[in-house]
Amino acid sequence: MEEAKEYFVGWFTLALINAGLAQGKNRSGLNWFLISLLLGPIATFLLVAFSDKRPQNF
Repeated sequence: MEEAKEYFVGWFTLALINAGLAQGKNRSGLNWFLISLLLGPIATFLLVAFSDKRPQNF
């Protein structure tokens, strides 16, 4: 049971990291956090490989 707890903590941490990455690329951190909860490392790959940084609108 302890291994399952560590797995979920790691998955949640990855989702938080992905939210930060998304915000750094001017994307919705909340949306990417939720996507990351479902897809985990696949979401990280999609965010890094296919998401260019959008210009900020002032």
